[in-house]
Amino acid sequence: MQFGIMSVGDVTRDPTTGKTPSEHERLMAIMQIARKAEEVGLDIFATGEHHNPPFVPSSPTTMLGFLAAQTDRIILSTSTTLITTNDPVKIAEDYAMLQHLSGGRNDLMLGRGNTGPVYPWFGYDIRKGVSLAIEHYHLLRKLWREEIVNWEGEFRTPLHGYTSTPAPLDGVPPFVWHGSIRTPEIAEQAAYYADGFFHNNIFWDKEHTEQMVRLYRERFEHYGHGAAEQAIVGLGGQVFMAETEGEAKRIFRPYFDNAPVYGHGPSLEEFTSTTPLTVGTPEQVIERTLSFADYAGDYQRQLFLMDHAGLPLEIVLEQIEILGREVVPVLRREFEARRPAHVPSDPPTHASMVAEGPDAPIHFVEPARAAEERAERAAAAAEAERLERVRIELPGHGS
Repeated sequence: MQFGIMSVGDVTRDPTTGKTPSEHERLMAIMQIARKAEEVGLDIFATGEHHNPPFVPSSPTTMLGFLAAQTDRIILSTSTTLITTNDPVKIAEDYAMLQHLSGGRNDLMLGRGNTGPVYPWFGYDIRKGVSLAIEHYHLLRKLWREEIVNWEGEFRTPLHGYTSTPAPLDGVPPFVWHGSIRTPEIAEQAAYYADGFFHNNIFWDKEHTEQMVRLYRERFEHYGHGAAEQAIVGLGGQVFMAETEGEAKRIFRPYFDNAPVYGHGPSLEEFTSTTPLTVGTPEQVIERTLSFADYAGDYQRQLFLMDHAGLPLEIVLEQIEILGREVVPVLRREFEARRPAHVPSDPPTHASMVAEGPDAPIHFVEPARAAEERAERAAAAAEAERLERVRIELPGHGS
């Protein structure tokens, strides 16, 4: 199972000191956080994509390319790549380029984005967000899988005889996650293409998370990709740890109360009771995180948000140290102990997808349609075999 850090990259005033980092300081801090994640044995670092204050990660592949040169093992990902307002042609180019520069140590999580003003800045209408996500992603799959693309759609100029460069590393596109908080169509999209589904459940109760993940799993099985429990699922989480629960709450409370997203709303106690946010000891974080599988099923990727709300860099690095040294080793062991043998431990990686060979579903633009065609051929073959048996058993056969 994969564990890692996701950053939204907010520039927020530290409520305990009054200090606000500069954009440059915040960006350099994020780079240090990613390197720390690799140092303590985590598997993933994921950055968000935002084009409005107070956030600074406006160019994820620039950040991840920089990190590729400074790290050796960690998988570099996104906690949102905006499939709606980005041109899929540019996404295809940028993330294939990152594949080559990182040696295949990257995947990406697509999302619609929920900041209304951003859409018109890029020439789009947020009311068409779902349609944009569906059309743009289908084009992205073609760009990564067809040498010459001819395409026409609603939202961009047509492509005639177009070839995306560079082609994906080893002819294998990056693995794609579809991130969603509340949109069933995105869970359906992830299932149709046999991609991963990431429910960023940091603001939601377990009942909502269970409902969204169950929908994805059921549709994954419906499209013939495998059993529902074999679908590839990722979840979010937020933690803050100290030696005692009281000490953790004392330190974290001013940051929570003034956070740009949920500050000045529910109390810390209310929020921790209804969402995955866990503020307490490492043992409490372990217990709470293990409970996610009770309602979401056995899953493959767990990302933690740890560097938000104005927390100073030194505290964030301490938290990552605790996470990597004390929490994640126990989570790895316990999650694997409960996982059935037929359920994947990890999501697909570049190496595993290369090993599957050129006929694997990852190479199809529409693997669900390919699965349907395979099922139809199998059914036709079975029927032909049945008819042949009947013919052989008829009286006078061969006379």
